[in-house]
Amino acid sequence: MDRVKKKLAFGCMRLPMLNGKVDEPQFCRMIDRFIEEGFNYFDTAHGYIGGQSETAIRSCLTSRYPRDAYLLTDKLTDSYFKQEEDIRPFFEKQLEWCGVDYFDFYLMHAQNAGNYEHFQRCRAYETAFQLKEEGKIRHVGISFHDTADVLEQILTDHPEVEVVQIQFNYLDYDDPAVQSRKVYEVCRRHNKAVLVMEPVKGGTLVNLPDTAQQVFKELDNGSIASYAIRFAAGFDGMLCILSGMSSIGQLEDNISYMKDFRPLSDTEAAAVRKVVDILHSKDIIPCTACRYCVEGCPKNIAIPDLFSCMNTMELTRDWNPHMYYNIHTRDSGKASDCIKCGRCEKICPQHLPIRKLLENVAKTFEH
Repeated sequence: MDRVKKKLAFGCMRLPMLNGKVDEPQFCRMIDRFIEEGFNYFDTAHGYIGGQSETAIRSCLTSRYPRDAYLLTDKLTDSYFKQEEDIRPFFEKQLEWCGVDYFDFYLMHAQNAGNYEHFQRCRAYETAFQLKEEGKIRHVGISFHDTADVLEQILTDHPEVEVVQIQFNYLDYDDPAVQSRKVYEVCRRHNKAVLVMEPVKGGTLVNLPDTAQQVFKELDNGSIASYAIRFAAGFDGMLCILSGMSSIGQLEDNISYMKDFRPLSDTEAAAVRKVVDILHSKDIIPCTACRYCVEGCPKNIAIPDLFSCMNTMELTRDWNPHMYYNIHTRDSGKASDCIKCGRCEKICPQHLPIRKLLENVAKTFEH
């Protein structure tokens, strides 16, 4: 883990896109700048961008740079194996898709109380550590979406786990559903290195209401995103902070304040607390647009996109949300099409009451 050079990681779930495909020329330019400035950590999973993330990494990163120039994380997702015998063949395909012969980090993906039993039954952890013994994985860890007591159980069952990737940002820090602070404290108590995902909460902490933006603008020290990412990076034990960068501009902004990282000052930390108070006064749906809910929806409802429309309506009260609602439901289900099967709620990392929220969305945009 000492090969992690800087605290900013390139999260490859939200890459630059062009006509439904990864914009590989732009991705190459972003990778070149990232590595040029001394950063080296990349994160992917097979489900990201419908499988395009891994193959884009092969085209734009692993085929263009020597293996010691970067660190690469991939993940084992429960939907891609039904039994223990399925894991190795899938893992070998991931190596092929990414164009490498080992992963620096391999994570049991999106661990929660629901899917943990499946991983246990299929001896996924044991298989991963066997692959480590064979030199095909350098470090085994988990990415985690559940409450602190569930993480406590997993780390007690598997003390050999080396690193934990958690959702951590200033809005979720004391959120009773996400429990970022409590989950982080479990990691520290078990002496695990921490990787941070969703530091800007899927863009929520960038697209702030005007009153919150003004708080940060008065500091005149950096971009809106910089305060969220530096907040997360300032805690002890943070190995690196994943940022899902989808443009050169976002990359350059992140580099500007993470190349020579400094924690938030007391004044900046006070501003963050003030912004949290402002956001708590708004009725915002805390969706991170991870899109786990979309994959299994029998009515093909673009749930995160509809929630984004709802949030924009709450913050701006202009005509744009209605236009985008029509766009997102043109070839997909409307909020009112929900049959309330509950599949989305079982997989939602934010533990959102999606069925009820879709009712509210339908009332806002369909009447």
